[in-house]
Amino acid sequence: MGTTNWGIIGCGNVTEKKSGQAYNKIPNSKLVGVMRRDAAKAADYAKRHGVGKWYSDANELLNDPEVNSVSIATPPAFHLEYAIAALDKGLNVYVEKPVTRTAAEARQMAEAVKQSGGKLTVAHYRRALPMFLKVKELLENETIGEVRTAQIRMWKTSKPDLVADSETNWRVNPELSGGGYFHDLAPHQLDLMLYYFGRPERYHGFSLNQSGLTPADDHVCGEILFKNKVIVNGSWCFNVTESETTDTCEIIGTKGKITFPFFGTWIKWKNETGEETLNFAHPEHIQQPMIAKIVAYFNDEGPNPCSIDEAIVLMDIMDAFTLKR
Repeated sequence: MGTTNWGIIGCGNVTEKKSGQAYNKIPNSKLVGVMRRDAAKAADYAKRHGVGKWYSDANELLNDPEVNSVSIATPPAFHLEYAIAALDKGLNVYVEKPVTRTAAEARQMAEAVKQSGGKLTVAHYRRALPMFLKVKELLENETIGEVRTAQIRMWKTSKPDLVADSETNWRVNPELSGGGYFHDLAPHQLDLMLYYFGRPERYHGFSLNQSGLTPADDHVCGEILFKNKVIVNGSWCFNVTESETTDTCEIIGTKGKITFPFFGTWIKWKNETGEETLNFAHPEHIQQPMIAKIVAYFNDEGPNPCSIDEAIVLMDIMDAFTLKR
């Protein structure tokens, strides 16, 4: 197996703990360069994490002969541009979520993958975490019988505790993020629904800016009917009082219920024989299990853990919930 030599475009807060250090902790994987437009911050990141090279220009990183794979961790507005540039140079690509701002952009990315013949994976890394794999196992074993519905509730204050700090709060600038906090957090949740229940048959929803605190809509509602007749209802509100915040998913079946938070570390299920709670500890670097699968894929030792085609389906759903028609 060859070594996957990574370069990060956008070495900001998301990469500090979630992914950046993981690249050096996986066999046949090494972080060799990082890029950030602020040269001083790029240099500081490289120094603190023992990375040999840093850049303030993405093209310089893409032209580094040592780099053969790129992690794109910028705001979504730049994902498509950098992914196409990397694929054109024959590099493998790992793109943060949401993969793009819209499904139309995701389709452009898919076409670039097709034309280049390159490899690209999307960062829906909860697919690789033991906690969410356990939920999948419970569903496949019909621990709660046949699934009828899943109910998602993500209610947070106007400054959600789940969102990484940033100087400009680009997450509520639709031009940069595609929307608001929904675009930052819901991809994790909706991707798991697709991972658990398969292909959707139809979906619809709406969004609005209730509080007017930012340019982005802060309340989103949506419904998905899957081909296996499972129905998912979701409610995302980012303007409630602290006492009413919640992060829950309830999956209801003919014999019981599974409950868990998307951003927590426990699962509870009950059925006709009783109930049980399991607690989990996520990895120190939460993307590490996913990155291990990606390195295997890049080395032709495993399947793509999340393809651009799968991400297009997710973006179609997000567009249906949020784009004004």
